[in-house]
Amino acid sequence: MVDSIARKALLIAVAVALPPVLVVYLSTASGVARLASSVFGALLILVSWLLARSLARRINRLTDFADRLLDMSVPRPQLPASDDELGDLARSLSRMAPQLEELVNRLRNELTRREAILGSMTDGVLAVDARLNVTFCNNAFIKTVGNHGPAEGVPLIQIVRDPALFQIVKQVVDSGAEQRKRLQLSTPKMHSFDVHAVPLASTSSRGAIAIFHDVTPSERLDRIRRDFVANVSHEFRTPLATIRGYAETLLNGGLEDEDNRRKFVEIIFANGVRLSNIAADLLALSEIEGGRSEAEGGPISVGDVIRGAVGAIEPTASVAGVRVQCEEIPECYVFGHRTRFEQSIVNLIDNAVKFNKPNGEVRIQVFSESDDCIQIAISDTGTGIPQRDLTRIFERFYRVDKARSRQVGGTGLGLSIVKHAVEQMNGTVKAESQLGKGSRFTITLPRYTFPVAAA
Repeated sequence: MVDSIARKALLIAVAVALPPVLVVYLSTASGVARLASSVFGALLILVSWLLARSLARRINRLTDFADRLLDMSVPRPQLPASDDELGDLARSLSRMAPQLEELVNRLRNELTRREAILGSMTDGVLAVDARLNVTFCNNAFIKTVGNHGPAEGVPLIQIVRDPALFQIVKQVVDSGAEQRKRLQLSTPKMHSFDVHAVPLASTSSRGAIAIFHDVTPSERLDRIRRDFVANVSHEFRTPLATIRGYAETLLNGGLEDEDNRRKFVEIIFANGVRLSNIAADLLALSEIEGGRSEAEGGPISVGDVIRGAVGAIEPTASVAGVRVQCEEIPECYVFGHRTRFEQSIVNLIDNAVKFNKPNGEVRIQVFSESDDCIQIAISDTGTGIPQRDLTRIFERFYRVDKARSRQVGGTGLGLSIVKHAVEQMNGTVKAESQLGKGSRFTITLPRYTFPVAAA
């Protein structure tokens, strides 16, 4: 070390001892005096250098100890005890070391805890500095906007190219006032978020932190509710208008029209039945979706339900000229609510008959190839369903052929009831179809096995 204490002490000792020695050499010719002054000067320089070197060594130990205070992985050296000022400093550092270590551990644990909390949040979290560079973002935010590599220190506009978000964060940084707004971010999935941005509580630097709450599911539910209300209103409006129109016709003289008054009353009755069916299906769908049932679930014989459903539909099928064929049904059981299961099977067979061709056929098959589940397939030879409609036929009030559906008396809720009833039994239902060749609906349900009685 060029500017060390020992070097400085050596130079000072030389500067102090050399002038007296020169004075003695110049003022006397005695050899003894000259030798004594030389020895004295050399001893003075040596002692000064040794003391300075000892002092420097102790200071180096204190420096090394202080440098290792924050590095918990390296053991700290022991400081020698002494009664001088450096000894007091050494004792002070020794007392401070465990306190500083405890403080660092507490800060590290707190930082780890906060990072774990922010990282595991389902809401996105974003923090920026005064220049709108990202200082922190959690995994939820990265999943939302897409992984663009390391985000820390990167300008926000490079990660999310959304002017509305950029403007909100900038206003918070500039004004120091919180902002709350709903945005649809320009992200790969185009989700909607409630963005709540507030200034960072820091006296050293400005910045902002924003929380992104995904409201896409709630918006989807709101849209479904609006569509449901609109569909229900539309479904009720048509039969109500018909009933009202024919009732007014009867009141305005139609009662005296012997040729048509019976026809008018039959139309009113048919539309009343239609309203009753819609209300009943809506009530059933509400009960299924809400998980409400008057009776507890239990084992259900698949064969008994299918044979009962075929018997109920056969008169309608006979009038329509459609053959209903049921293949041999193996002895098997499922667990659930019998009424809802029967309603699902009847709905599927009834649809297969209604939307079939003249002299068409409906085939019912039950497969029991696995010990874990069974499959019930109901296929027809009808006109089929377009591929674009297959993903939507289980929605409420969705009809492929609206005119024909109303003509045959459908409410548009049957397949939705089937889907929810089967899912309530931990099963699935899927549809396959080819235009002009017919459709096939397959229900897959867990097989129920009776417990073995103890001997």
